[in-house]
Order: sequence, then C-alpha cells, then structure tokens
Amino acid sequence: MNFVTPREFKADKAWQALDIANMDGVTVRMHWTDQPYHWHENDGQEVFVVLEGAVKMHHRDAEGETVSQMGPGDICYFKEGDEHRAVPQGAAYVLVIEREGSV
Repeated sequence: MNFVTPREFKADKAWQALDIANMDGVTVRMHWTDQPYHWHENDGQEVFVVLEGAVKMHHRDAEGETVSQMGPGDICYFKEGDEHRAVPQGAAYVLVIEREGSV
C-alpha cells in the first residue's frame, strides 16, 4: 500500500507532479502549483480533483467561457477536446487522472 499526504510533497516549480499510479495506461498524478496552467485541450478524458487550496477552473465552448470555483474535494471531468485552464488561488494540490501521455 502507498500512502500520500499532499503537504509532504515539496515541488521545485509550479505543476511539478508526483506520480502515484499507472493503471493500464491511466495515470494518477498529484501536482503542486501556485501558477495558472495554460489553455489546453486534452487528447483524452481528464478528471481533476482539488485536494488542498482553491482553484478557479475556466472552461470554453461554443457558448463562451465559464468559471467554476473549486475547493478541497471538488471534482471536474473533461471530455476529449474540452478546452480548459486551471488558475490556483494561492498554493494548491490537485490530483489529475488521465491517459498516460495525454496532452
């Protein structure tokens, strides 16, 4: 059994990741960040979970942009091709589950 405590992970830079598991090509990674991530579209599905801190999740589609405030325990799901951007409000730990090598 592996046990992970987010605040014990010390990152050197924003969005640095701790690899937790690879389950048949699906990765589970914990990231620390205090900087926004760039707008992007994944080439697969993504689950995004806030573990500690707060994150404003931006999402764009044909109807425009929406912003959702996320806190500890909140979960977002994105389909392949969903355009989104995470903007932490201070330091945050997040869990990202996606296909290995997803861009």
